[in-house]
Amino acid sequence: MTLVGLSVKNIRRNRLRAVLTVLGVAIALLAFVFIRTTLDAWSTGAEHAAQDRLGTMHKVSFTMDLPRTYFEELDGTRGTVPGVKAATYQNWFGGKHPVREQEFFATIAVHSDTFFDVYSDMAVPPDQLAAWKEDRQGAIVGEALAKQFGWSVGDDVTLLGTIYPGDWKFTIRGIYSATRRAVDRTQFVFHWTYLNESIKDTMPEQTERVGWISTVIEPGARGADVAQAIDAKFEEHDVQTRTMSERALSMEFMGSFGAILTALDVVSGVILVIMMLILGNTIAMSVRERTNEHGVLLALGFRPKHIALFVMGEGLAIGLLGGLAGLCLSYPFINGMGRWIEDNMGAWFPYFQIPIDVAITALLLAMLLAGLAAVIPAYRASRLDVIDALRRIG
Repeated sequence: MTLVGLSVKNIRRNRLRAVLTVLGVAIALLAFVFIRTTLDAWSTGAEHAAQDRLGTMHKVSFTMDLPRTYFEELDGTRGTVPGVKAATYQNWFGGKHPVREQEFFATIAVHSDTFFDVYSDMAVPPDQLAAWKEDRQGAIVGEALAKQFGWSVGDDVTLLGTIYPGDWKFTIRGIYSATRRAVDRTQFVFHWTYLNESIKDTMPEQTERVGWISTVIEPGARGADVAQAIDAKFEEHDVQTRTMSERALSMEFMGSFGAILTALDVVSGVILVIMMLILGNTIAMSVRERTNEHGVLLALGFRPKHIALFVMGEGLAIGLLGGLAGLCLSYPFINGMGRWIEDNMGAWFPYFQIPIDVAITALLLAMLLAGLAAVIPAYRASRLDVIDALRRIG
């Protein structure tokens, strides 16, 4: 029997305590993996954002609109800004389901002729796309949103307008799928012309206005240079613009939640500290109970370093078991919940699955912290005096 074998075998001597310790480590690891997965999912939009797409908005605020004529000046087929390949425009609509109003999803009025050329990572079957372009009240929805509400192609849908009040009637003409992680699969897009024509009498001041313009740059063009050129073009206009990459937009949005993200980061660290304290207490109790046995081993010729390795091995074994148990709990729980989150909260978390690096890091940290927790008990056990150890009971 080796020292490692004895370490592992000793874990079973007090099975209830061992099970509770492993379970405690597993639950702590589950919480850690969940928080790290949440942080990773939150940053997915920025990490996987399109590298060749820019967004142009009002210089003062994203909530303020732009004249639609700006699009014609940026459209790559007739515009004058070097490096712009294609452009499209969109308006935030702010519609809600009439029955399930609490369930948020993005509703956007788009330029039907150009939108899916610029957002090519939203894949729509050609026949559905053609049918949508022919239907003024047609809509295309994400596959997750269609699943969430049970919608199919051909269904009639009514949304309640918030920014643009009233009951808005649509017919689902297509369902798109995502070809990039950062794409929200819960969007509801429809014709900008339907919105623009419908508000001419009730909200004339809002006609011929767009929320923001998206552009695709030419291969080889530098996004920063094109963004500066776009803003410079409108510098002398009544409404100035601010243009940045899709990644920068995502990072800016994340920055507004910086305090929350920092708090989650801190909590994940606190969880690890608690886990180490649990392991340290358990190992210290185990070592104290076996003080007499350690004295016997020393009397038989084992050296202090052997006793220390004996204790360290037990700690690492508990950490490994707890880590594996934690991952076994994490994958079905978090990934199962992740599918629900993707389907219902795709605007914030388009992709929510445990990254492999998070799983590996969690397992290694469980073993590392178990090893650190065992250092002090191992050192104290190695410093035992043989006579005192043999006399001590419990």
